[in-house]
Amino acid sequence: MVSTVGITKAITNLNEAHAKFSLSHIADSNFFTEWFEDLPLVTDSEKESLNRLKNRYLYYAADGAITEGTVNVIILSPLLELMGLCEPTFKIRSDQLVKVEIEKGGQEESLLEGFIDTLVVQNRLWVVLIESKCYGFSVMQALPQTLAYMMANPNSEIPVFAMISNGEDYIFVKLLQQARQYALSNKFTLANPQRHELYEVIQVIKRIMGLII
Repeated sequence: MVSTVGITKAITNLNEAHAKFSLSHIADSNFFTEWFEDLPLVTDSEKESLNRLKNRYLYYAADGAITEGTVNVIILSPLLELMGLCEPTFKIRSDQLVKVEIEKGGQEESLLEGFIDTLVVQNRLWVVLIESKCYGFSVMQALPQTLAYMMANPNSEIPVFAMISNGEDYIFVKLLQQARQYALSNKFTLANPQRHELYEVIQVIKRIMGLII
């Protein structure tokens, strides 16, 4: 017998994600080098666009809370467009329903279902998964559900990458499904007045794109 449960109800914290999928967080920097090694350069035209996106975000953030829909419109969607992730051979899948089966070791199994905000697909490979949350929420609050969504990737033998963002902060995730292991990048933030960390965000996106093109 298979029972169907919503991902947001079944996975409410990181410990639940670890337990349901037998996942473990890897602290070894050699596990996830793609976010800091061999990063491509950012062009002058890209910097100009990123400067505009950052200033736009800070302009809206000055009024207080920003809804998830607004975050998508003012910064996340333009970022994907800038990176060419809306063009062939990539495809954007919005509000994509994903299903993950969980074996409990007995006769009953659970089928988790949920919608992700934005999914970038290339030849059935999940390249970047963006779980955008309203302004004011920590990006880490989206990690448990993002891990559950990543576990639904059909190509379990290859690494899956994700980017979690609330518009202001960005964290990248690398998951090896067969090994049941994942690691995180540093948190990049638009709140840093001394460094333009959105430059680094697109460097990591470019690096990930280069792995599958």
